[in-house]
Amino acid sequence: MAAKKIIRDTLFLKQKAEEATKEDYQTAIDLRDTLIAERESAAGLAANMIGVNKKIIAFYMGDLPIVMINPQIIAKSGRYLTEEGCLSLFGLRKTERYQSITVEYQNLNFQMQKQTFTGFVAETIQHEVDHCAGILI
Repeated sequence: MAAKKIIRDTLFLKQKAEEATKEDYQTAIDLRDTLIAERESAAGLAANMIGVNKKIIAFYMGDLPIVMINPQIIAKSGRYLTEEGCLSLFGLRKTERYQSITVEYQNLNFQMQKQTFTGFVAETIQHEVDHCAGILI
């Protein structure tokens, strides 16, 4: 397992991530391993949080760590306001999220997937997709 250090440099984190390619497979694995190592404090991570500016996120669905490569939210509904924390930032911040989202992404085999998520998992995905866009809460 190759857990990486969490980046807290907001100037780096505010950069837009680049599309991930098959050459970024090891980054996806490192991100998943770091998420597992941070299980007590993180529901999800984006690759820029471990110092790699690529569109890769990892999050938990129950006890299962999931990796999405080049995730794109293509539909959303049920807008609400909430407060979130972030491993790269201190404290809680108010933000807007959606109760239900549909995401197109590539899995670890770089196969296209499309799936709908709701509740806390959807909120976590939105937070990590924002990271990929250089948006911090």
